[in-house]
Amino acid sequence: MGSNNQNGDVLGQEFTQNVIDSMGPKTSPRLREVMTSLIKHVHDFAREVQLTTDEWMAGVQLINQAGQMSDDKRNEGQLFCDVLGLESLVDDITFTAATKSTNGLTASAILGPFWRQDTPHRDNGTTITFDTPSDGQVVYMHGKVTDVDTGRPLQDATVDVWQASTNGLYEQQDANQREHNLRGVFHTDAEGNYSFYCLKPTPYPVPTDGPAGKLLEMMDRHVFRPAHIHLMVQSKGHKPLTTQIFDKDCKYLKNDSVFAVKDELSVEFVPRKGDPEAALELVYNVTLAKAA
Repeated sequence: MGSNNQNGDVLGQEFTQNVIDSMGPKTSPRLREVMTSLIKHVHDFAREVQLTTDEWMAGVQLINQAGQMSDDKRNEGQLFCDVLGLESLVDDITFTAATKSTNGLTASAILGPFWRQDTPHRDNGTTITFDTPSDGQVVYMHGKVTDVDTGRPLQDATVDVWQASTNGLYEQQDANQREHNLRGVFHTDAEGNYSFYCLKPTPYPVPTDGPAGKLLEMMDRHVFRPAHIHLMVQSKGHKPLTTQIFDKDCKYLKNDSVFAVKDELSVEFVPRKGDPEAALELVYNVTLAKAA
């Protein structure tokens, strides 16, 4: 098994290759490629830092805690990947590959840990802010969803939106917010338009009650995310888009705790006149690429 370890030598590349070779002939080519690289890197990492049993077990406990905390309202394992920059890196790899064949595609961004599958569908022009805080600024957000190649408006595309309140909490974190506050799924009309009222986003800290927050503290990093709104846009025959849009004036724009900001996702909220429901307005158009 592996290299000779009778003299206390650290198990070397022969051992690592034996672990890789243990995969059977029915392993899919892609899984074999991914696992071969993962095993090599993980083993090299352990040897490079001389990882101890106690350190390895502490890492296992963090991973276990992330799984134990996760449910259909919060994905702590995903947040753990976020603070390490892994989800943003994977998103950028995927988006870069998509833009090689498509110019003008709306940039993607990470999903984040607080998306919900059961968000209710709402009518265009209605609101998602039902427990509007006294310090909240209401925004009328609207735009058009189109095909990136043809410019054709996409009818009945779904625009799934969610955001935190001004206290930095999503509704499932906050007993004082009603369920599905600051969430909604909207459908575009025949011209590809969507519209709704929401809050101007504010910065907030990632949760510190789990392993992701503990890791940030141990690495002496701040916990704040820049002000943003989440969007997931889908249309039949097109690749789905998951993204975030960021307030261009937020002080954390260049220092996001999960590294998700892209320059092309910065937006400007402008004054809105003649609307008693909202003092601000945001126009945000989305382009989607055809599915392969």
